[in-house]
Order: sequence, then structure tokens, then C-alpha cells
Amino acid sequence: MEYYLAIDIGASGGRHMLGWMQDEKLCLEEVHRFSNGMSEKDGYLCWDLHHLFHEIKTGLKYCAARGKIPRSVGIDTWGVDFVLLDEQDTPIGPAVGYRDSRTDNMDQQIYNTIPSDELYRRTGIQDAIFNTLYQLEFIKTHHPIYFKQTKTFLFLPDYFNFLLTGKKMCEYTEATTSQMVDVKTGQWDHNLIETLGYPKDIFLPITKPGTIVGGFTKEIQEQIGFNTIVMQVGSHDTASAVASVPFRDENAVYISSGTWSLLGIELDQPNTDLEARNAGFSNEGGCNGKITFLKNIMGLWMIQSVRKELNDAYSYPQLAELAQTSRTFPSRVHVNDHSFLAPKSMIAAIRNYCEKTSQPIPKAPGELAMVIFGSLADSYAQSIRQLESLTGKICTGIHIVGGGCNNRFLNQLTEKATGLPVYAGPSEGTAVGNLIVQMLENKAFSSLTHARQVIARSDL
Repeated sequence: MEYYLAIDIGASGGRHMLGWMQDEKLCLEEVHRFSNGMSEKDGYLCWDLHHLFHEIKTGLKYCAARGKIPRSVGIDTWGVDFVLLDEQDTPIGPAVGYRDSRTDNMDQQIYNTIPSDELYRRTGIQDAIFNTLYQLEFIKTHHPIYFKQTKTFLFLPDYFNFLLTGKKMCEYTEATTSQMVDVKTGQWDHNLIETLGYPKDIFLPITKPGTIVGGFTKEIQEQIGFNTIVMQVGSHDTASAVASVPFRDENAVYISSGTWSLLGIELDQPNTDLEARNAGFSNEGGCNGKITFLKNIMGLWMIQSVRKELNDAYSYPQLAELAQTSRTFPSRVHVNDHSFLAPKSMIAAIRNYCEKTSQPIPKAPGELAMVIFGSLADSYAQSIRQLESLTGKICTGIHIVGGGCNNRFLNQLTEKATGLPVYAGPSEGTAVGNLIVQMLENKAFSSLTHARQVIARSDL
């Protein structure tokens, strides 16, 4: 049996998923699952990279303990966040996360140098205040010494690959989230980087999913107990999730449903029209040479935050049941409003929004959950209408992948709001897409289309 390992790290948790082919179906086995999240450090919301790398190694050890040594390993994470390394490969400064408020007002500072519409025309990426571009602008403004000390810029999945192999590379799908990649060439827009005053020599050449990084270092081999190939997959979790979608036809829409909901379609060429920019759509890199033309929607972050504030007294299925009992509660919010990005209290943020917009204020947990799920479904419907207008396509159905596809009530609300059938699964879409890239490199599938056909008939 030939195994492959996907290490899929999201904003709230990670997992190690083994994959293999059996009876012409893709099979999965969860080896390890761990928590993740930002915590305050030195006044910033930061990731604990030591914790994450410890968990990466722990999951690898579990593979060895089960006698299931993977042929290759791929790591994916969320987008935009990065590490700056000095000459000794030591991280410079804390690993600040994208929800930190340090980038507030950095967008206007950049627009004084280059207009927003030109940024979109060149990079195809929507203006989101957490993008890498604005994080670097903050560093240039408040910690310029960091740039003088920096030898190498690495996105988080590339950093973890480096810790495993000792080799530094930069993967394409993750790089496109930075808002600094030329949407036409798929390489860094060095002219843009220089214009903004960032050191261009810290950015490594961009390579595509399916590129082999290398084997484990001797130190890692001694710690883990085996050696294997580390491969660049769709290092941006959205790209991996989209790779897993078993599209029924070319007019179907995908929603990668997790902490964020990413709604879109695949395009052969980017769409950088003014209308696409104004509608908030991005042209991110895909695993198969296509563009993932999508819109970032706040997603399940809101219900995750509410659940945490309620001291985890309710499971997610219980919150969905409570929402269903409160389905007539009428209030709705704009889920992408900045007030929901990183509030101290999500419950207070929802209630304040409803109060400011003269809507009934949700009090019970079921009412809060209904506001969130109903607002998400409405946002999906609006985004699909925009997508149809931008592309001229008539959408035929919605494929929902990721953990959110298990929320049957939200799926029902989505069907009602959009008037389209919803097809759920795979629930571990990102891990499946991660595995698919590895298996394609090993010729286990003839094409991504073939891989998606296998996914469609597998029990995922």
C-alpha cells in the first residue's frame, strides 16, 4: 500500500490525514488532530509556531508508530501570513497573525503610492486589510530595522517545509494571496515591490504545486524515525480545497466552508475588470494552472467565536438545532463588516450591528446562531448573483467542501436563498486536495479531472 500524508493546518486547528487508493477509491485515515489559534504577545495577536511545528512532528511520529510511512508529505495553511528570517535563519519579530489590528490604515498609506484600482489590475487580488502587502507596510513604517536584518521571506507552509528539509522555497498558490504577485506571469511583481519600498531580494522565486522540496534533514529523521519526500502542494488551503471539488459541470460554484467561506469558480484567465474589483472578487492561484476566481466571506469564524464565548456549552450540531428552532428570527448582518474580523466579543458585535441597523437584537444562543447562518446564506446568494453577472455564466449548483458542509441547516438555508441545489463533500476537502497534488506528481491519476472523478465515487 502506498500512502501519502496531508498536513492541513487551519486557523482553529490542524490535522494529519493519510490517503491511499483502494478498490479505485480514495481512502482517508486521520492520524493526528490538534488545536490552533492566536494569542496576545507583546501587544499583537500571534501564532505559536513552536507549538505548530511540534504538532507537525508529533503527527509524523504517529505515522511511524502505525507502520504507515508516507511516500510524500504536503503542508497547507491559511494565506497571507509569513516569517522573516535573518542570516542565521532565525525568525525576526513575533509571528503576527492576519486578524491583528496592526494593519489598520496601512491601506491608505499604500494608496498614496499606488492607486487601489492599479493594484487590482496588476495582482488581481481584492483589497483586504490583512493581506501580506499591508502587513509589510506596517513593518516598513514601524519596524524598518526588520527589513535590514531580513535575508529571506517565507510564508508559513514554506517555513514549515524549511524546518523539515533545510530547503527554502516559495509556493505559488500561497504567494498569490500576498497581493504582490503579477496575475499574468505568476511571479513576483518586483516593480511593485520596489515602488513600495520593500527589499525585493528577500523574495524567493515562485514554484508551482507538485514541486519536490526535498527529504527530511538528518535531525528530523532521527526525531521522526523515517525519511520521506516533502512536496509543495496547494499550500494555500483554499487552493487545495478547490482541487478536491468533484464538479458536476463547468457552471457549478464551489464554497470552501471553514473559518472563512471562499465562494467562486475556476477560470482559465484572470478577470481584473473594475466590476470584479468592486464586487470584491480575487484571482488566486489554483493547483491546476487555473485561476480560482473567488470571494472571501467571513464564514464560520462568527459561530466559532460565539461558541467560544458561550464556554463551548454547545456543540456545533446543537447550535444548528437551536438556530432551526429560531429560524423565524429576522435580523441579518453584513458578515464581511470589519466589526466581525476580530472583535473582543462576537456576541456584542452582532448585537451592536443589529441595534445600529434598527433590527431585533438576538439574545438567546439560537437567535445568535440564526442571525449568523441566515446572514451567511444571504451573502452566498448575493455573491452568486454577482458571479453570474461578472462571468455571464448561469450557475447550476453549489459544491460545498470543508467542515462547514456538515451543517445541514446552513445547507438548507443556502439552497433556499440561492434557489440552487447544494452538493456536500468532501468534508476534509483541503486535506483531500493536498493529497491529490501529491498523487498527481506520482502519476496515481492521469489528470485532475480523473482525480475528481475518483473523489466523486469515494466515501469522503
